[in-house]
Amino acid sequence: EIMPSLVGSEMCIRDRRSAADNFTQEELRQGVEFAHAKGSVVYVVLNGFLHDQDLDELEAFLVFLEEVKIDAVIVSDLGVIEKVKQCSNIEVHLSTQASCVNAHSAKLWKKMGVTRVVLGREASVEDARIIKQNADIEVEMFIHGSMCMAYSGNCVISNFTQGRDSNRGGCAHSCRFEYGLEIDQTDLEKKKQFFMSSKDLNGLRLLEDFIKAGVDSVKVEGRMKSHLYAATMSKVYSEALNYYEEHKSFLSDQLEEWDKELAKVTHRTYAPVNLVEKAGEETIFNEREHDGSAQYIMIGRIVDTLKNEFIIVEVRNAFGPGDTIEILPFSASVIEHKVESITNLMGNDIKRTKPSTLVKLPYFEAVSYTHLRAHETRH
Repeated sequence: EIMPSLVGSEMCIRDRRSAADNFTQEELRQGVEFAHAKGSVVYVVLNGFLHDQDLDELEAFLVFLEEVKIDAVIVSDLGVIEKVKQCSNIEVHLSTQASCVNAHSAKLWKKMGVTRVVLGREASVEDARIIKQNADIEVEMFIHGSMCMAYSGNCVISNFTQGRDSNRGGCAHSCRFEYGLEIDQTDLEKKKQFFMSSKDLNGLRLLEDFIKAGVDSVKVEGRMKSHLYAATMSKVYSEALNYYEEHKSFLSDQLEEWDKELAKVTHRTYAPVNLVEKAGEETIFNEREHDGSAQYIMIGRIVDTLKNEFIIVEVRNAFGPGDTIEILPFSASVIEHKVESITNLMGNDIKRTKPSTLVKLPYFEAVSYTHLRAHETRH
């Protein structure tokens, strides 16, 4: 997890996965150096449920993590916490997997050496306020992203349906599938439902409540999400936090713009889920994955510019002259731009770009090292 240092608060993108390309030790070392040079902190996730053979290998890894100066590890297992304390001086944050949802639990974890609790997703903003006030410990809380029908993500459906351990990074999202229910054993009448699939969490309009409750860090669920998703979420929530730090209010037209941005990434129907009231039947997402919301795709990343001459783009998805694209700067509003011409690095015209290539666009103002996107239905 890379958590940008923000004025008055924090935000992080969480990505716990086993089916993706994880860092090698050398890549992790370079990533930590890069993040620290940019003023960010790095937390390493150790929140899978470890068996004894895993614990045997953990000590050497902890020595390495301390050597590269990671800022904290995120842990769910008591044995792992003990091992971290025995083998290193690394700060320990409690994972949401540990299901901390009350002040008494938070106090106990604090006694065991935990400095921050990431609350279970069943907690409300009011729960967070009580925990912060009574346990006197740093509190981190989910504000956006996919939700889970199991308690704090402790689920074994994927284990039985896919042979993949949900609690060791192998979740296959089996709860998102459509299931048939046999209502009458005689005629085998079936009713198909997505009865275990939850709407996505969206707490943007409750961000001021998070701040007033004393929440130290807001967290965006990002498991297996795209670069575009991570870029959009980081931009929206960091801008909102910084805006509040300056104005002490979200009463602005900018709130509508942030809402529009959050609607542009792939998502299920949004809901506050447990943040205000306990999730119930109304939070079930009883549809297929595509909910009809506007979806954009990442078409490239700006990797270099030469002022008044050209922009070099690393292409992720094909686009061509005549397409209208959007540039996502790290701050400020999204920039809409119509592509007039594209060339390869040799200067030859291109009618349609190809993924994994570098191309040149004519230079235009207000670009930097950032992402490009386009509406998925543009062709």
